[in-house]
Amino acid sequence: MARPRPDLPSAAALAALADDQGRLALRVTPGARVESLAIVDGQAVAKVRARPEDGKANTAVRDLLARALGLPASRLHLLRGATSREKLFQIERIA
Repeated sequence: MARPRPDLPSAAALAALADDQGRLALRVTPGARVESLAIVDGQAVAKVRARPEDGKANTAVRDLLARALGLPASRLHLLRGATSREKLFQIERIA
């Protein structure tokens, strides 16, 4: 049985959370039962199935965020939080 696709907020809603330099902070829960990306109390919150081993959860978060923003994953860069639940991504816009 296929896994259900996660409900994702709109790209505009996520982009509105980014600062003027294109940095987006989010809180991550690795090892979740269901993948999701939501906006809770004005902050992006991601849940991914991947475990925090060898950067697998970071990659899963980047891929989920890229899907929600409609960008290739190569346009998102983890600036801070490689080993933390609090992460900061740089969104590189396509010109």
